[in-house]
Amino acid sequence: MAVSGAIPTSLSKLHYPSFSPTTLDLFEIHAFPMKNMRIGGVIQRVRCDLSSSSSTFSALQQLKKSSIDRYTKERSSIVVIGLSIHTAPLEMREKLAIPLAELPQAVSELCGLYHIEEAAVLSTCNRMEIYVLALSHHRGVREVTQWMSKRSGIPVSEICQHWFLLYNNDATQHLFEVSSGLDSLVLGEGQILSQVKQVREKLRSGFGMVIPGLFEKAITAGKRVRTETCIASGAVSVSSAAVELALTKLPTGSASSAVMLVVGAGKMGKLVIKHLVAKGCTRMVVVNRSRERVAAIQEEMMPLGVEIVYKPFDEMLACAGEANVIFTSTASETPLFLKEHVESLPLMNDARLLVDISVPRNVGSCVDELDSARVYNVDDLKEVVAANKEDRARKAMEANYIITEESKKFEAWRDSLQTVPTIKKLRRKTERIRAASVEKFMSRYGKDMDKKTKEAVDDLTRGMLNKILHGPMKHLRCDDGENRELPETLENMEALNRMFELELELLEEKIRAKMEQK
Repeated sequence: MAVSGAIPTSLSKLHYPSFSPTTLDLFEIHAFPMKNMRIGGVIQRVRCDLSSSSSTFSALQQLKKSSIDRYTKERSSIVVIGLSIHTAPLEMREKLAIPLAELPQAVSELCGLYHIEEAAVLSTCNRMEIYVLALSHHRGVREVTQWMSKRSGIPVSEICQHWFLLYNNDATQHLFEVSSGLDSLVLGEGQILSQVKQVREKLRSGFGMVIPGLFEKAITAGKRVRTETCIASGAVSVSSAAVELALTKLPTGSASSAVMLVVGAGKMGKLVIKHLVAKGCTRMVVVNRSRERVAAIQEEMMPLGVEIVYKPFDEMLACAGEANVIFTSTASETPLFLKEHVESLPLMNDARLLVDISVPRNVGSCVDELDSARVYNVDDLKEVVAANKEDRARKAMEANYIITEESKKFEAWRDSLQTVPTIKKLRRKTERIRAASVEKFMSRYGKDMDKKTKEAVDDLTRGMLNKILHGPMKHLRCDDGENRELPETLENMEALNRMFELELELLEEKIRAKMEQK
């Protein structure tokens, strides 16, 4: 929701937009007219006339000092709202899917929600997960879910039937397991780590500290699991499982003579080609929008005696008419094969196989109604990977120790960030006091001073302030020469917050930050 005009510099001058309290509880508490308010454990009548800036400011001051303002006392929560192959059908996941190129815009929209400070989106063929740093996890979840519903057209109630919600340590643990391949359909598969890295790269342009840090640590955990355990040894991928599934569905003895068509030469398509070659396929047709990617694959496969035939996209249906098996793995957001397309293809002795490993799907669900075609998608791969899942689950036990260790490191790092705002607030507050005192002094005695003397007074007061703050600042840092433990540093932080009343500034900062985003 947009807010026009310049951003005011104090809460007494803030102008709030007209919006529904049901969509903005933070401002519902702090900025809307309300009849009753609990202050100091007692219900009191408070008049907050938005046309009067002084009454709004007065109510805010009371709220800041009351026990109900948890925004100044509780740390923001890490939350993951997710739908995966384990919880949600493919039809829902493909509606929620967000292409990689659109991730920055999606993250920007999420960070624009009133209770969301930071965000990241992990959208793959098997999952759609949104990670946020929320001022209030209940309100944050509601806002994100409403955003998901608006973007996808899926009712909130339906999303809630298939989602999973995890908070703080559980959310951290989950992402580390995802990055390590423990939560994948194919246990130990490596592509998910690459996808987590892609999300981290998209967050490099200033989307906060905690969520980017979380993804950075998840990448470290994923690398360690793959390096220090056997979880990835002999692991199959979604692409290899797709090839395995297709070969098991072909009539006995026909695999070697079947005509293979691969639509899409991206990472998934290239892996399909490699696994087909590993299964003995020596010729296949590849349809792609550009020749360059196919040419690189042709060069790589040439020493193996494999023939890769390139065809442009406008010849896709003609190529499909000659193929026994069609693999699709493109980023198209609309189906490439509809019922009328496949129905018009020449009939074969056996039903044509279409193996679609794309999300959103490249093959329309209506194609499966035809007797001349059999359609398989990523959800059908479960039967292929079930056979080796038990063995790989035993190997996952070893990985869990690494994930637990890396999770603790992340939590320690996140805890250490708590002192940064206190350092900044203490510096700003004392500087405001210094500057105001100097200004008052100059207004009385500065008329007879030359410029050099005025600068000397300013430098003198700055130097005094720095010497006074040296001790408190030293005790707020975990990286000084004394190797101070984190619990002691956090105790010092809480003490300084109380003594200098720094917590009273936190709400104003958060409200102003949200207004500035708008």
